[in-house]
Amino acid sequence: MAGTALVVGASGIVGSATAELLNREGWTVHGLARRPVAQPGVTPVAADLLDAAGTAAALADIRPDAVFITTWLRQDSEAENIRVNATMVRNLLDGLRPGGAPRHVALVTGLKHYLGPFEAYGKGTLPQTPFREEQGRLDVENFYYAQEDEVFAAARRDGFSWSVHRPHTVIGKAVGNAMNMGTTLAVYATLCRETGRPFRFPGSAAQWNGLTDMTDAGQLAAHLLWAVTTPAARNEAFNIVNGDVFRWSWMWGRIAEWFGVEPAPFDGTIQPLETAMAGDADRWRRIAGRHDLVEPDMSRLASPWHTDADLGRPIEVVTDMSKSRRLGFTSYRPTDDAFFDLFARLRADRLIP
Repeated sequence: MAGTALVVGASGIVGSATAELLNREGWTVHGLARRPVAQPGVTPVAADLLDAAGTAAALADIRPDAVFITTWLRQDSEAENIRVNATMVRNLLDGLRPGGAPRHVALVTGLKHYLGPFEAYGKGTLPQTPFREEQGRLDVENFYYAQEDEVFAAARRDGFSWSVHRPHTVIGKAVGNAMNMGTTLAVYATLCRETGRPFRFPGSAAQWNGLTDMTDAGQLAAHLLWAVTTPAARNEAFNIVNGDVFRWSWMWGRIAEWFGVEPAPFDGTIQPLETAMAGDADRWRRIAGRHDLVEPDMSRLASPWHTDADLGRPIEVVTDMSKSRRLGFTSYRPTDDAFFDLFARLRADRLIP
């Protein structure tokens, strides 16, 4: 069942993968972003979701069957995260009302639903792992909850169905993205190889030794499309990960091997990438010039703060997918393959040497 889709955040990791899949599946795709980039088969829509009138004007002629919300704006506090990101969802859904409500709205959030917001990340009383959808909300303010509440309120008002999708850390390609572990690690490994620095795991012993999982952007896109086209998935929240589990003590060596560097022994201490890469902007610019890369600005490729937050967690994080499996979503993606395919794509697109 193909139709008309509006992908919100179409230039990001999740949005671009979703737009690409929808286009392949025969959907008419509109891609909304503050500064849209050219994407094959995607009609760009420029809008700032904090501008209600401007958003309504940008959406005036679009009648989507399905809306995919894959964007957020990071602020200096969780209170501001809540205010800004709830406003964005509200302005979007209000802007679509005059043309008629979509049939379905899919919202992408994440495991901060279970781990808490950045201000209280991985602290306090947390649900037992593996995380399951029925564990519900923490007793703490969280912008994911505010986004959900805006979707739920609009669904009650306008009569559309909804789904919420909670990925773990997403592996995928995007330039200028605020949360991009795959490309961050690619840049870090390249810097280590080019300078002879040790390729050190920057995170905690809990992450090095414990089990974890991740989410490939293509896997998440497939899950979004599945929820839109599966009646049993309507008005449900889902976890979405690749389907495998691994330890970073194994994955770190796999990544090192791909880049041709020797992994440094892990000594059990956290050595944040944000510190290790703090002085690398000029160094990356020189590497980019030497190898004729298309993006010399390291800040548009790497987000060390986010990678540090994930790899520095003091607890094991594993995600249960039983709810989706029971309803028929059986897609699987080995996480090392997801990393390697991303690295190959970054190299082919001349983002890394």
